[in-house]
Amino acid sequence: MSGIFTDTEMNEQYQQDDDFNQQEELVSDQDMMDEQNESEQDFRDEFTEVTSPNRLYTKLFSYSSLSISIFFLLLLSVDNSLEVVAYGDPTLGFIPVPLTQANLKLQRPYDIPLDQRYSYEHGIHRLWVYADDKPHEPTSHTQPRTEIRISGLDYNSGVWQFEGYGFVPNGTSGATIAQIHGAAHGATTLILRIYNSGEMRYYSRDLVAKNLYDKWFRLNIIHDVDGGTVSVFTDGKKKFHTKDKGPGDLYFKCGVYAAPANISYYMESRWRDIKIYRL
Repeated sequence: MSGIFTDTEMNEQYQQDDDFNQQEELVSDQDMMDEQNESEQDFRDEFTEVTSPNRLYTKLFSYSSLSISIFFLLLLSVDNSLEVVAYGDPTLGFIPVPLTQANLKLQRPYDIPLDQRYSYEHGIHRLWVYADDKPHEPTSHTQPRTEIRISGLDYNSGVWQFEGYGFVPNGTSGATIAQIHGAAHGATTLILRIYNSGEMRYYSRDLVAKNLYDKWFRLNIIHDVDGGTVSVFTDGKKKFHTKDKGPGDLYFKCGVYAAPANISYYMESRWRDIKIYRL
């Protein structure tokens, strides 16, 4: 627990915002294609098995270096180059941001000692909370939580990414395990909640991933503030994409934060290898 601090200065009122829109863009390099019409035609004939911008082509044959360059340019241009389809690594092209224990601030029920709601052993943060726990501050009217707040890396522009390996034990339900706090409209840009059967949902609505109980999964969240979009990946695969809610004082959080309703009595999540990236 060395180097972990408790943030007692934030009184947050979380809200749900049901506005949801899907937005996707495909960008092509027309100038390059015009210069190699004949080669491009051969390229198109061979690569006809394309089903969506988010899936790989099934074959790659040996053509001119220009055709291959066009192929990878098209793959990497999906969603303003914010996802890397070819290798399933959403961090490709991003720059790691230095992150220390001092950046990880703990919020937990104000009347409970930290070691009764949080532990850190062998590189694993374990956070838990009960439905009848107090909020994180005496004056707060929010739900109980034990969360890690990424501090000192707040942002309001650019493209930022959270990465962490999460674990949620069977039985935890109605708990936010990761979020982007802050928005121009509402208190949060993104809420990812776990519900019964291990489903991860955007707030309480859209399904993001399923069957997440009792196993480690890699979670990546990319927030393009300037482009106004948020993308969610689990285990390297893009699972969700939506418009954000406008710029604000933005930061990432992970842990357990009880939803307003339909929650289990005991809620827990574990996290390791937490990282922050930016473009």
